[in-house]
Parts: sequence; C-alpha cells; structure tokens
Amino acid sequence: MPLRVVFADDNYLVREGVSALLAEVDEIDLVTTVADPGALLTAVAEHRPDAVLTDIRMPPTHTMEGIEAAKRIRADYPDIGVVVLSQFVEEEDVFELLSAGVAGLGYLLKERVSEVDELIRALHEVVRGGSALDPKVVEVLLARKLGGTRSPLLGLTDREREVLAEMATGRTNTAIARTLFMSDRAVEKHIGSIFQKLGLAEEGEVNRRVMAVLAFLEAT
Repeated sequence: MPLRVVFADDNYLVREGVSALLAEVDEIDLVTTVADPGALLTAVAEHRPDAVLTDIRMPPTHTMEGIEAAKRIRADYPDIGVVVLSQFVEEEDVFELLSAGVAGLGYLLKERVSEVDELIRALHEVVRGGSALDPKVVEVLLARKLGGTRSPLLGLTDREREVLAEMATGRTNTAIARTLFMSDRAVEKHIGSIFQKLGLAEEGEVNRRVMAVLAFLEAT
C-alpha cells in the first residue's frame, strides 16, 4: 500500500509543485497539504498519516516551527515518521531536531525533493522507525567534527568514515556495499569496527547504527 503523507509548507508554489511531483508517484498517497504548523498538527490528528513532510521554517516566526512540529508529532504519534526539509545545512537545526531522539526523523535539503527516489527512501525509512540525513548534511557535520581534536571520529580510518557517511543517509549494508564497491562482508566488518571505536559495541542493535552516525553531533 502507498504511504499516506501530509505535506506542510507556507509557500503556495512549493506546495503545488511538490504535490504535482508526488502525485506521479504510486508509492505515495498525498493526503493533504497545509501552510502552517497549527494546520499541520490538526491534519495529523485528523488523518493519522504514515509520514509527514514539512518545511523547517513556517509562520509565525519562520525559524524552527517545522522542527517543533516534528518533535511534537513524534511525541504524540510515535508511529508517524517525519522528514523535515531545509533550504540550507544548519547544524544547530539538525542537533535540535535530533536532540530528543532520532527514531522516525529525517532531515533533507529541499533540493532533494526533485530526486524522488531519495525522498521516497527517506520517507520509508522514518516510517520504519529509522532516521534519514541528507548526504550534504552528513558531509558538513563530519567535516566539522573531524576538525575537533577530541572527536572520537579521529580514530576512524578513511574507509570507515565513508561507510559511516553512507550509514547516516539511511542506506542498508547492501546499498553501502554497492555504492562503495565493497562486499557485504567488508561493510559488516567496517561497521563493527566503527561501533567498537565509538564505544557502541554493547549497545542495542536497533539504535547503535543511528547512534554511530550521530556521534559527530556530540560536543567535542
């Protein structure tokens, strides 16, 4: 069955454009579109979609309304996944979005919307309870953290960092292997090493992938 999605953006042209784009995708059932956080919360309560796609900046202040709505939706409806869209990579916004928990949340740049396969993959990932970070977000955050003298990521090899960056975008081991031209077994070994070096070897299997990719958000 297609994913039932509610989309929020205060820009009329963006709403219409994304609606037209998603209308062409069999895997997506766009239930409704809204223009502000209040209408978004009302729509979620009424329609109980599988996922929400929301702009990060909406009225009245155009600052963090999308993030605040996303966190509230996840708290009130933990079975609904949320993907937040941003025009630019804002490290503080990523940290704020994920600070209370990473399950079921995604952060993508708006330019990714036109890459329909990536958008759909992110929506499916958050619905499953996983997380999805835009590859450019991962690149920026990794670069910043690798500059920190106390970053645990400094202990990773170049190949392990590449695997970690792919993990952060929500890709499976098989997809990582295909992207990096490695065997599935080699990917598993690198991931095991990453968990060990980041002190996650004893964590639960469900969360430690996400904890690993968010290691660069910890204070250096």
